[in-house]
Amino acid sequence: MAKKASPKGGAKSGNRSSSRSVARANSGGRSDKQRSFDAGEAFVKLLQSPLVAELVAVAATAALASLAEHGFAGGASRGKRAGKAVKEAGKAAAAAVGRRLGTEIDEIRKAAKAGAEA
Repeated sequence: MAKKASPKGGAKSGNRSSSRSVARANSGGRSDKQRSFDAGEAFVKLLQSPLVAELVAVAATAALASLAEHGFAGGASRGKRAGKAVKEAGKAAAAAVGRRLGTEIDEIRKAAKAGAEA
């Protein structure tokens, strides 16, 4: 569909404001703040948080400790043994993250309780 010709001069600004009001009316009632939310940006900020970095470090340390505990010496059932070691490392990492998150939540609850009492 072709655009309508607009007269030269000051009539352009009038057309722009009317198109903006139509665009705002078609936004579904959402405010500018809601429209500007970017889930990708929020996810990146979450990944950059100190808590997530600490949880990753705790998980990696637990996984490495578990792998070192099982060892990787050669043998006939090397594939099964390696698979079992990796599985145990994942369990150890998940347990370590769970303990660390529990500690963080307890600290938050204590701080909230102390703030409510004050």
